[in-house]
Amino acid sequence: MDDADGLQSCLERVWRGDRIDKGDAQMLYDLPLQELGALADHRRRLAKKDAYGGKGNDVVTYVIDRNINYTNVCNVYCKFCAFYRTEMDADAYIISLDELDNKIHETLEAGGTQILMQGGHHPKISMNWYLDLLSHIKTKFPTINIHAFSPSEFIHFREVFAKPLREILEAFKAAGLGSIPGGGGEILVDRVRKRISPLKAMSDDWLEVMDIAHRLGLSSSATMMFGHVETIDERIEHLERIRRQQDKSGGFTAFIAWTFQAENTHLKVSTASVSEYLRTQALSRIYLDNISNVQSSWVTQGLEVGQVALRYGANDLGSIMLEENVVSKAGATYKMTVQDMHRLITDLGFEPRQRDNWYQLLN
Repeated sequence: MDDADGLQSCLERVWRGDRIDKGDAQMLYDLPLQELGALADHRRRLAKKDAYGGKGNDVVTYVIDRNINYTNVCNVYCKFCAFYRTEMDADAYIISLDELDNKIHETLEAGGTQILMQGGHHPKISMNWYLDLLSHIKTKFPTINIHAFSPSEFIHFREVFAKPLREILEAFKAAGLGSIPGGGGEILVDRVRKRISPLKAMSDDWLEVMDIAHRLGLSSSATMMFGHVETIDERIEHLERIRRQQDKSGGFTAFIAWTFQAENTHLKVSTASVSEYLRTQALSRIYLDNISNVQSSWVTQGLEVGQVALRYGANDLGSIMLEENVVSKAGATYKMTVQDMHRLITDLGFEPRQRDNWYQLLN
């Protein structure tokens, strides 16, 4: 089979909704951008056609939540991060319960349904501190979903608490943890991880946390941060590992890809272009045939590109982000309101609907 026949066969399989392999992904990545976008949009429609009473093709969702960083102290010193501080820095902090309560009150008043809570790898916070924090939130705010602690944080907890991952995850779930964000995924290739975050969880560690969490009934998102030192082959390998894990444990509710933001970080590379972002998201929609939701990253790309991404495989605009501290430290400072969400969605002919963490429609 020559290259033209191989590409045609690949395109036919994509259109039917069949699974593709790494070689197919390489061919698709080299397509004209609009052609790849059209294929991703078609796959979005196939993935969502039976959702929401058969209205999945017409609905674009969003969530109202708040990203609360409980500490900025971190001892892994990732080259791509402008947020972390050492314990000795004047602006290092651990959140107080009063400050946390105020943030959650504001979230609820804005119609929010969950908090996204992540932090640095603080070397001295005890397991009981985390369990007390979760119990406090769940007791005082029983309706809020606690979407918290990325896999890399749980690997850190395993080392600091000297306990098995399963035991830690079971204890956190019993204390009120509702779901897990996919942060720290970066690129699930150890060559890349050793260059950009050598002290952080490696690929198998990240996947192990997700595997155990899913089997305990804790769903999660999956993510990719790209546009730094990785190759296209390594992006595809990342997608392969995510898809393989989803085949095994089935707990990923959504996939979110975003581009590395270089400002104020130690990793100096050129920012990936808009076309590269759209191309990578479109390929992700096609490759991840077992994850039904793909989220646009307006937080790093801006509102207009976030809207365009809805034609490149995304069916969700993510959160209005009442608070965001990490990528904003690296230079991305876009803001969004519910009114903005509705405008961006309706301008494309879709119906905007608020959702919860599990993509159930609200109101």
